[in-house]
Amino acid sequence: MTQSPSGSLVSEAEAFLAAHPEIEAFDIVLHDANGIGRGKIIRRHELIPFYTSGRHLPISILGLDILGEDVHETGLIWDQGDGDLRAWPIPGSLITLHGTAPPRGEVLMSMFDLDGRPMTSDPRHALQRQVDALATEGLYPTGAFELEFFLLANERDGNGRIQPARDVLDGRASTKTEVYSVDHLHGMLPLFSDIYAGAEKAGIKAETMISEYAPGQYELTLHYRTNVMQAADDLMRLKRIVRAQARAHGVTACFMAKPIEDYAGSGMHFHTSLCDSTERNLFVEDVEGQWNPMILHALGGLRATMGESMLVFAPHANSWRRFATQSYAPVSPTWGVNNRSVALRIPAGAKTGRRIEHRPAGVDANPYLVAATILAGIRHGLLHRINPGPATTGNGYEDGQDAPPIPLDWRTAIVAARESGFLKAALGEDMHRTFTAIKAAEYARIARTVTEVEFDLYLHRV
Repeated sequence: MTQSPSGSLVSEAEAFLAAHPEIEAFDIVLHDANGIGRGKIIRRHELIPFYTSGRHLPISILGLDILGEDVHETGLIWDQGDGDLRAWPIPGSLITLHGTAPPRGEVLMSMFDLDGRPMTSDPRHALQRQVDALATEGLYPTGAFELEFFLLANERDGNGRIQPARDVLDGRASTKTEVYSVDHLHGMLPLFSDIYAGAEKAGIKAETMISEYAPGQYELTLHYRTNVMQAADDLMRLKRIVRAQARAHGVTACFMAKPIEDYAGSGMHFHTSLCDSTERNLFVEDVEGQWNPMILHALGGLRATMGESMLVFAPHANSWRRFATQSYAPVSPTWGVNNRSVALRIPAGAKTGRRIEHRPAGVDANPYLVAATILAGIRHGLLHRINPGPATTGNGYEDGQDAPPIPLDWRTAIVAARESGFLKAALGEDMHRTFTAIKAAEYARIARTVTEVEFDLYLHRV
């Protein structure tokens, strides 16, 4: 038996199998640069060997684009002969899946070199590097993500456009915003109940469900974690749960950043703070009415590095449609208190829970890379004692003229990310090369594609 570099123990698998004799198979899941779960489904008898020896997977699995095709510029394909590395289970990630027939379980995994070193194009390792760097300074990040998503009908409307899903309870349809409508939520209760049941089996504390600011849009909040890696795992797993349960109820769960052009898109806000070894919140102000210098420097670092980091927060072509004035998506790196028009919001409430809500990331972003980049930005601000400037007290869409610049489109963001020394340090050199190469390849694919909109505009007119 080879010792697991992830820290996983065979006893966990043995205890799980003993407690769940009904489970016949397991999804083993590794998340790539785009946050897509890749791996295999193994049979019950294969679980113990997975824990004793890991599982060989090709190195190219971490160099794929959004469609699962090789991106040679990552250096992870033929440059290394597409050899096998070894994936190992993540301790504590072995769960049962809700509503599967026959019953299945799931376990997350992470990639390592054959000698046990972390494979540094694995997004989990990028986040762990930042967690470890903060720990050497006696700082321990905590946090939680918010999950916004759309529930859509499987069929397009008569004009070929997507449309909100009908209520799974009785088939009732609505094309209105329905923001914060409790009665509107009732029509999806059978689906939501299955989502909550799946989350419970996964050990995820899913909390409030909200009807959000677009037809068919919802938000699900997650319980705050003292471990940000667990917070990122929660988000990844919850997306899979929502997608699977929506499919079981005959509708489509959509995690595009902006699927409906005339309405708000879906964010993935990350709430975070720093604690010491006793779990004391270090962002709490010591003097009433005076901000703690640590939270101010954290804000300063996040503002200063946001432009270089936007590709992580908005990684796809569609991501950039979300950034529009008065659409609840920030357009400049402003900060403020109890203000949803800014990029960096300090929520209202008891100061003992003082935290930063980072709002730029879309729900289509990879939470491991988002959290790694945010933590690196906070470290940058603390190290250099960066002043964030005055808080925005009014409309953040009109108050960003003096803020550091950020890219206005996907191509500019790719160039900024590739040239960024900060982002290279935040993600690690290998993860930075892999991520930016994949994004450049995806941009090239879209840039050479002639769309139906172009035919509609130009075919008979120019």
